[in-house]
Amino acid sequence: MGPVRLEILLFILVAYSAWTETTEKEDDDTERLPSKCEVCKLLSMELQEELSRTGRSREVLELGQVLDTGKRKRHVPYSLSETRLEEALENLCERLLDYSVHAERKGSLRYAKGQSQTMATLKGLVQKGVKVDLGIPLELWDEPSVEVTFLKKQCETMLEEFEDVVGDWYFHHQEQPLQHFLCEGHVLPASETACLQETWTGKEKISDGQEEEEEEEEEEITKASGNSKHDPEDL
Repeated sequence: MGPVRLEILLFILVAYSAWTETTEKEDDDTERLPSKCEVCKLLSMELQEELSRTGRSREVLELGQVLDTGKRKRHVPYSLSETRLEEALENLCERLLDYSVHAERKGSLRYAKGQSQTMATLKGLVQKGVKVDLGIPLELWDEPSVEVTFLKKQCETMLEEFEDVVGDWYFHHQEQPLQHFLCEGHVLPASETACLQETWTGKEKISDGQEEEEEEEEEEITKASGNSKHDPEDL
């Protein structure tokens, strides 16, 4: 086996391992299912984001019926209505399926919308003619992973359990961030709230310099392989 083929094989093995997350769990935050903290964090983020999107509406709703007693319909601003909350909650957990696992990021930051760095690298190799076999068809690479599917199911369970708490926050406590009111105040014990403090700045990677190293390796592979296809069995 020549040195060029060995480099290609090693790179594909590293990328494949990161994508499938099959390494042992150490400090690099490898394969695992979402924690309760992470579920609550993303649920809160999605709901608050959706409410922020509709919060400036000036629409006024007419509620109730005109009865024989002459009672008039109530006029309620949409921004304060139960209808707005119900619409924001509709398909809330389903939207979590738009998230991907970014295995190169730390903690709860591994769950984010958009394509992960590892997947982008693998697709880049395919576009350059390198045959990458992940055990599933290429058209299924973007399907929700086991982690993301679990995230969605746990979101539904949590939302059902704490529906009244969410309603209480919406009608009486919106001066507080939902994440604080729901997650810290009702869902999680104090010892399990660490993920709520994690924010993405672009530097939270499992290992410093990982992105530069991968780019250098990919460049070397591209120069060596050209446009030819490489079957893992031939490497």
